[in-house]
Parts: sequence; C-alpha cells; structure tokens
Amino acid sequence: MDKINTDKVIENYKNDERMMIQIFVQWCINNELDPHLIYEKAYPGQEKNRLLIDAISQAIKKEESEEVSDEMILELLSIYGNDDLAFIVSEESENKKKS
Repeated sequence: MDKINTDKVIENYKNDERMMIQIFVQWCINNELDPHLIYEKAYPGQEKNRLLIDAISQAIKKEESEEVSDEMILELLSIYGNDDLAFIVSEESENKKKS
C-alpha cells in the first residue's frame, strides 16, 4: 500500500471514530447520562479525551435527536473494539430497563 492510500485509510478511520464518539455522546444525552462519567467508568484514570469533549459540545438536545438504540450503540462500540465502554453502556442500559 502506498503512502497516499495509507493516509486515506488513517483519515477514514479517524472520521469513523469521531462519528462513533458522537453517537455514543448522543446516546448518553438521550438517556440522560453524563458522557464523561460513563467514559470514566470504562476508562478510569485516562486523561481527557479531546474527541469526547468536542462531541459533547456538538451534541443536540434529547428532544431534537433521532433515537439511538441500545443495540445500535453496543454494536458500534463493538466494531471499534471499545469493549470496556460497551460493557458500561450495557450495564446502564440494563439499569434503565429495571427502573
């Protein structure tokens, strides 16, 4: 693979990662959860995630958002290998169902 193709693959991955984080943030907002706290539960002690902060600043109100199903966010997190975050999202989803 040449340099141009490699750069394109990396850029596409970064764009997809931003989209995944934006959807995670919107799921949190739609479920009245703090994205920072959920992320911190999954990755304790990790420094602030700039993409997460940017996604939070771009999120829209729950009332204006499309639904983000629990299944969708879990699948998306799984695709990107965010198993720790998917585990916490799954726990939060189960807690929501019990309430």
